[in-house]
Amino acid sequence: MEFHVSRKSRDRYQFDQTLFSLNGNVIFANFHAARVFAQKINQKRDLVSSPENAAKSSEINGMGLIDEILHLVMALYHQRVAPDVMNKAMNHLSTAIGEAELQRILINFTSEFPPMSVYRNEQNVDQYLAGFSDGVTNREAVLEELILLWVANANPALETYRELFDDTHLAEETAYARVIIALYEFFKEQPPFGPRSQNLLDMLRSPALASPYSIPGQLEFIRQQWADLLGQYLYRLLTSLDLIKEEMKDRFGSGHGIIPIPVYDLSLGDNEPERFSPDAHWMPRLVLMAKNTYVWLDQLSKKYGRNIQRLDQIPDEALDQLARWGFTGLWLIGLWERSKASARIKQLCGNPEAISSAYSIYQYRIADDLGGESAYNDLSERAGRRNIRLASDMVPNHMAIDSPWVVEQPDWFISLDHPPFPAYSFNGPDLSEHPGVHIHLEDHYFDRSDAAVVFKREEASSGASRYLYHGNDGTSMPWNDTAQLNYLDPNVREAIIQTILNVAKRFPIIRFDAAMTLTKKHYQRLWFPEPGSG
Repeated sequence: MEFHVSRKSRDRYQFDQTLFSLNGNVIFANFHAARVFAQKINQKRDLVSSPENAAKSSEINGMGLIDEILHLVMALYHQRVAPDVMNKAMNHLSTAIGEAELQRILINFTSEFPPMSVYRNEQNVDQYLAGFSDGVTNREAVLEELILLWVANANPALETYRELFDDTHLAEETAYARVIIALYEFFKEQPPFGPRSQNLLDMLRSPALASPYSIPGQLEFIRQQWADLLGQYLYRLLTSLDLIKEEMKDRFGSGHGIIPIPVYDLSLGDNEPERFSPDAHWMPRLVLMAKNTYVWLDQLSKKYGRNIQRLDQIPDEALDQLARWGFTGLWLIGLWERSKASARIKQLCGNPEAISSAYSIYQYRIADDLGGESAYNDLSERAGRRNIRLASDMVPNHMAIDSPWVVEQPDWFISLDHPPFPAYSFNGPDLSEHPGVHIHLEDHYFDRSDAAVVFKREEASSGASRYLYHGNDGTSMPWNDTAQLNYLDPNVREAIIQTILNVAKRFPIIRFDAAMTLTKKHYQRLWFPEPGSG
């Protein structure tokens, strides 16, 4: 039992044959398969003149899931109500339209909508129809597919994709219409099934009748009405609805409207009380001055008429002035060793004077060009004499795209073994200075046609590749010079804890960048959302 896609469509779109399983499952084992399938269709369609005809992977996935669930309903009917119903239906059709005409329609269907063995010319149609699959005659299996083909063609929500399973030729060349009428007569006399106690054909049609023009509407009907029948399919159905919501979302709106804020009901038993440590005496009195370190050093150089590039070269007079103004804390932005890849990405995008982002951190050590740890210790001691405490950033959710962790611990990051979108390509410059690892940004980022969500990390020795997600806090675009840490890994959590403690030993004040990424619920909502949460 395979998702019915005509031979004509398979030949036209050159779908990957591995998408067509033999075990009764629909073609889409995951969302990536649906995206590849949709891309094949869109490559052949004129989307410049008719963009509304674009195939959407979420709809393709939803359409396939509906078909698979209808197969499930038929299987449950066999198991729970009438194990021999298809054999009886076959006998009824043989009487109603004649055995010769019944065989002709089964042959035509199998030729036009071939199973894999027939499509590959491993069997001819007659051989296939004479055989068995999993203890069921292939004639009965074909009859089930024919029923679901008719259900799909009668579903208005699938009209955009009808060319994949169009039954027009079958209706013109055979007694297809008479078969459907005869099947209706047969199933009206069979035991009912489902929450509404319908005959089987009416039950199969009920999602399309309830929501004729909406694939998500039909999935929602199935969720509400058939939940007790779905089992493991409920999880997949909820995630399919999420995918549809994601693709329908307004990506770049006008900025108007209200952004919904999640509300967590602590009465449901998920109470996590705050655990603040007691304030030290100085904490409520902190008055913090923020300085972009490199900008401030440049300003100081101009003000004092000498080259000031290191932290230990910051004049005492500048610290005295901050103290006179009443500042008790100095937040130096951009102290840590930065990613070289970050600067190169900006330069490749047309900004030759750009330096690396302060938040694309290579590793948590004071940058060498700022004088390193010794220069920092000198500044900290002098600031402390003036009751000025130093503050630093700590970025908990990501590291630089070329950081040692990306090179040495790739399992610490959220990744896939394939690009999440089939249009992605990674042919640009190698951003890695490590000889054992190649790092490539997604090509469309450079021409600003896509804010890609992953980058390619490739082992130089084996060529093995994985695609690491860029850092993202859920508020804007991915940061394409970073890699997203996977907090489900206890090794990552421990490494971050030790990093925080190491920073805290040097800085009495820490500013967590995107601090919400340290909370379980935000992290789950962004990276591992519960099915059905949208």
